[in-house]
Amino acid sequence: MSRFASHDFKNQKALIRVDFNVPLDAAYNITDDNRMRATIPTITKILKDGGSAILMSHLGRPKDGPTEKYSLKHLVNHLADLLSTSMGHSVTVVFADDCIGASATEASAALQPGQVLLLENLRFYKEEEKGDTAFAEKLSKLGDVYVNDAFGTAHRAHASTAVIAQFFPGDKKMFGLLMEGEVASAEKIMHKSEKPFTAIIGGAKVSDKILIIENLLERATDIIIGGGMAYTFMKAEGGSIGSSLCEDDRLQTALDLLKKAEAKGVNIHLPSDSVIADKFAADANISTAPSGEIPAGWMGLDIGENACEQFTNCILRSKTILWNGPMGVFEMEKFQHGTKAIATAVAKATQLGAFSLVGGGDSVAAVNQFGFADKVSYVSTGGGALLEYFEGKVLPGIAAIN
Repeated sequence: MSRFASHDFKNQKALIRVDFNVPLDAAYNITDDNRMRATIPTITKILKDGGSAILMSHLGRPKDGPTEKYSLKHLVNHLADLLSTSMGHSVTVVFADDCIGASATEASAALQPGQVLLLENLRFYKEEEKGDTAFAEKLSKLGDVYVNDAFGTAHRAHASTAVIAQFFPGDKKMFGLLMEGEVASAEKIMHKSEKPFTAIIGGAKVSDKILIIENLLERATDIIIGGGMAYTFMKAEGGSIGSSLCEDDRLQTALDLLKKAEAKGVNIHLPSDSVIADKFAADANISTAPSGEIPAGWMGLDIGENACEQFTNCILRSKTILWNGPMGVFEMEKFQHGTKAIATAVAKATQLGAFSLVGGGDSVAAVNQFGFADKVSYVSTGGGALLEYFEGKVLPGIAAIN
């Protein structure tokens, strides 16, 4: 049983680092509440035990202190609705217009069991991102127990995500349910993966994914490469890629990765064919071509039908699957077929018993958009944190509690 699940929060004030960095429209309406929903089970467990919850988060990147646009007060009503639904009765969410100082201290002192306090945006203070110890200590005084449930910020050594943990004894600091799930899923991929293990790596740039590919060469049996980054590999191998995306300064890197894979017996799968377009636009004229024979003036914007079949066959043979990055410009309808085909294959492989982890903003957006989020084993909220974990880096937010 985990430290969090076995802890009794009765009459305790749990100070929880959540990731409520959600998108807001011009009228301050939340346009995607997934990050808020993801941490509701953690808060609910604390309230049901008879404890209270003090939530701290950042929102956006405020440059000069308090800014209306980045105030967490815009989240209060929706948070109260989510918690009331989860608890089955009305939950009071109090808002403090600061995260330290008198208003935060007084609101925390007055908080009753079953109530929730949301603190104002941590990043209204420069000390948060600087990892300032004195600032972290002030935050720590608000609660009896520290719970980190913000995997999305675990790769940052900020005051509220890492530095604060030193002010709580070992039995009074822990991961929340979301963080536990994220860490367990990521560790299962990296350290307990059943073979065949297929990693599907997409996105625009090889440079963003070099470290993750290098680390996966030690673990995966197959690596599928799609998206814009595939054309850097194609060109490196002497193919013609027209005006497709290419990092010319990474051609040698691509060749080195292919050589390393060969030496380790890892199969690298590049898309055999592509859906090509005469411009980067939703109304472009489209055609298909082998990925290494794209005519001048045309660009690859999605994987082709043969590549879909080739990749699907590989995925269906797999026991462990990591998916990070789309296969094409899936935001445009003409170029979403490849990403959709991969999502379908991953869902089918999961149904057949594979463990699948989808992580990274665009892949997560894709599985949500195509309705496959509940058909894979785990959808990570991590983004940058997940990438750094798979690159083999130590995440400060995890290290601080472990």
